[in-house]
Amino acid sequence: MPLFPQDALNPGVRKREVFGWSMYDFANSGYTTVVLTAVFSAYFVGSVADGQDWATLAWSSALAFSSLLVMLTMPAIGAYADLRAAKKRLLLLSTSGCVLATAALAGAGPGDIVWAVVFVVLSNVFFTYGESLVAAFLPELARPDSLGRVSGWGWSFGYFGGMLTLGLCLAYVLWAQGQGLPASHFVPVTMLVTAAIFGLAASVTFVLLRERAQPQLQRQLQATHGGNGLRASLERLHNTWTQAQKYRDFAALLVCSVAYQAGISVVVTLAAVYADQALGFEKTETMMLIFIVNIAAAVGAFAWGYVQDLIGHRPALGITLAGWILMTLLAALATGPALFWVAATVAGLCMGSSQSAGRAMVGVLSPQAQRAEFYGLWTISIRLAAILGPMTYGLVTWLTGGEHRIAIISTGLFFVLGLLLLARVDVARGIAAAERANLPDNLPDRTR
Repeated sequence: MPLFPQDALNPGVRKREVFGWSMYDFANSGYTTVVLTAVFSAYFVGSVADGQDWATLAWSSALAFSSLLVMLTMPAIGAYADLRAAKKRLLLLSTSGCVLATAALAGAGPGDIVWAVVFVVLSNVFFTYGESLVAAFLPELARPDSLGRVSGWGWSFGYFGGMLTLGLCLAYVLWAQGQGLPASHFVPVTMLVTAAIFGLAASVTFVLLRERAQPQLQRQLQATHGGNGLRASLERLHNTWTQAQKYRDFAALLVCSVAYQAGISVVVTLAAVYADQALGFEKTETMMLIFIVNIAAAVGAFAWGYVQDLIGHRPALGITLAGWILMTLLAALATGPALFWVAATVAGLCMGSSQSAGRAMVGVLSPQAQRAEFYGLWTISIRLAAILGPMTYGLVTWLTGGEHRIAIISTGLFFVLGLLLLARVDVARGIAAAERANLPDNLPDRTR
């Protein structure tokens, strides 16, 4: 049996198009790996903010604010993408914004807190837009019974992009350190490398990926929703969430996602800070650690996609959440590098599999005519999690005088809650509700 069977794809979809779609995961993984996880996060806390007690909270707050901006604007963007069949055009704009803002981070040196915060916020907002928009292509490419494995193809391939970017950055950092150059010299260069790889790799996506959706109405979006500003975004947030509540299992998945994604957000954005502050890792050690995590994540995402299609969406996600709970216990108990490396490997396996599994579950539970909009809601749940998780971690470290071990234990509670909430999701019932919504009489009337 081939690893990449053609019968996993919808009629008319060629493997080269799936490769193009996967290349976006390849492209944007360098941003999360280098900027949010391995390099800039620790650089911000230790150098830009000079290791102050409030530095971790400041970093968490910047990411939380970017998530709040996404929550206010993503519903309108998702609705516009569906109405205008504009996912690909909006993806190009968000990609350009993230690449430029990431390159601008090269200008952040010691003490440049405002500059760093502004461009971290902008880059993360544009990154998140792109992540949501590209995910909405998944149900157009994969058959319903193959969403898990096709999502896993893209997510696992993405980690190789993260490893490529991190590997090039690590090679430069090692050279720079050998020359006696400080972090204020080599970290800005890694930002330029990351931006360049993001832009180059994403260009393959725009060449190969097709926009299959059709516009759903001809009038302007503002004529229906009252404009494109904050008021329209808030109105769209309310209307979309109200409609999503009709799909009880999709809504239950969103609530579950807020819980477990809060924990994942801590690992993604603060793993390097924990390694640096709690265990005394050097930057090169941290980068090597994240490199290993990416390898484990690639294996987890690829293999678990096949397991997900075999055993079902809910059991597959549940097993990964149990793995996350184990990871937090190992990390909290680690007093030296050895056990923390084990915890990091477990985190990698769980990261790739749980995030890919969640993306596939959204695909099977969302109505066909509103995929970008429902993926937008999924993005909102992830962004809310990105506020709750890192802010909780930052507050715990601040209130306990820098006790990162207590903070990582608090992170484990998010995964426990997510596992409990997952029991409320009935996938078969949710799929049936989405299929009923796809019938002509049940399609949403956007002209009212």
